[in-house]
Amino acid sequence: MAAGGARGGAALRPRVLIVGAGLAGLAAAQRLHLGGIGRFADLRLLEASRRAGGRLRAGQLGNQKVELGAHWIHGPSPANPVFRLAAEHGLLSEEALNEENQSVEASDLPPGPWSFYGSRGGLLSPSLVASTEDFFDALLEEARQFALLLRDKGPPSVPSLGQYLKGQIAQRAAKEWPEAEAQRHLRLAILNVLFKLECSVCGCHSLDEVALGPFGEYTMLPGLDCTLPNGYESLVECIVASLPEESLLFDKPVKTIHWGGSYLEEATPGRLFDVQVECEDGEKIVADHVLITVPLGFLKEHHETFFCPPLPSQKIAAIRRLGFGTNNKIFLEFEEPFWEPDCQAIEIVWEDESPLVQPSMDLQAVWFQKIAGYVVLQPPERYGHILCGFIAGKESEFMETLTDAEVLTALTQVFRKATGNPHLKPPKSILRSKWHSEPYTRGSYSYVAVGSCGEDIDALAQPLPEEASYSKPLQVLFAGEATHRSFYSTTHGALLSGWREADRLIALYGSP
Repeated sequence: MAAGGARGGAALRPRVLIVGAGLAGLAAAQRLHLGGIGRFADLRLLEASRRAGGRLRAGQLGNQKVELGAHWIHGPSPANPVFRLAAEHGLLSEEALNEENQSVEASDLPPGPWSFYGSRGGLLSPSLVASTEDFFDALLEEARQFALLLRDKGPPSVPSLGQYLKGQIAQRAAKEWPEAEAQRHLRLAILNVLFKLECSVCGCHSLDEVALGPFGEYTMLPGLDCTLPNGYESLVECIVASLPEESLLFDKPVKTIHWGGSYLEEATPGRLFDVQVECEDGEKIVADHVLITVPLGFLKEHHETFFCPPLPSQKIAAIRRLGFGTNNKIFLEFEEPFWEPDCQAIEIVWEDESPLVQPSMDLQAVWFQKIAGYVVLQPPERYGHILCGFIAGKESEFMETLTDAEVLTALTQVFRKATGNPHLKPPKSILRSKWHSEPYTRGSYSYVAVGSCGEDIDALAQPLPEEASYSKPLQVLFAGEATHRSFYSTTHGALLSGWREADRLIALYGSP
């Protein structure tokens, strides 16, 4: 007999609640609906906001939609389920479907050419930039390999990725850069930009916060990163269209998950449910299983009141130890571009900075110096002249507190100084994400912080109760990008985690 049989009618038609209609929740719902062969018809998604998609979100800048959340499909190749799903629905361009593009070694950065401006004005030498980038890329790969070698040998001598990189730079700079001191200082300033880019990739404030030991566990898939021509929301719309309309409940924030009990429902006399979900509006919904797909940032802030009884100590420790940072976007629309027609991205190199020097924390004065770079939205015939700046960490959170006018004023001054054109026209419009201020998100995505490890990701993903038995089937399950050990922080990690938990429930009940 299937495991759910002890709960009366549960074996015939288990009730499943999914908290959160982001990509993980939607993926799980679709898998249960289409793959459960009718077994999981009693399925509902409870979404706190008025829209599906979670951290997949579009915004309007002028006449164009832009991605406020996830931007690229990282590693678009057959190994990437988001890429496969988007291809099946016809959501990708011919270029993205090109087999040659699918075999390119992965990178978290857009392809060149890039333009590097010095903060004192003018473009920097492309050869100097390229050789410094090669140096940094080699260090990152060494860090990954070093972390993998140490996996079974205990903690590394330095706990963080930042400390490892800075140590290697300090050792090698004098030997590998036999040039004038001014040139070496400029290389260090370029390296500092690359540190900021890696902060945006990781979603952290500083690479000193990223644990070195687990760094090599993050898996990069092959493929030239691509975007969806109609945005990630086009994928969300396809998944939503495959679900029964009545299964999605919007404006339905959850207050508390009561688990480990026995709950009755008037509509189904004699049937006991293990879980009761208490919503902010006072409604209480009973279920056999609840799947939690809320962001780690929300769990960090609310786990003490969100679960009753409290979570096991191991799961609480994992929530506290794992990192969850903020990476925001600033979209700037210009009347005319100040960059070259073939330019894909723009960097401002602050020439007095170095990764070997502690940065200023006077956020009011220097927040804009943390911007990791500006991607030129492509193609220009569609978007016009729009830059998308990326900024992570405490500076990103500070940026959220400023007005649009304050941000525009600061960035206009930066561009005028960098280009040497004091009359450069300011952007005509601006749009920003504010993920740290979002009450149901509280940041952007997860990373493995110093003091945590891959086992913490596994602990976060572990269903409750921890020892499922015949009389106590799985009650509370967990999905979301932060629960995927090798693809955390990605959309494909979120999708796979939703499928994983749906498959767990399908396996629990066996074949009809």
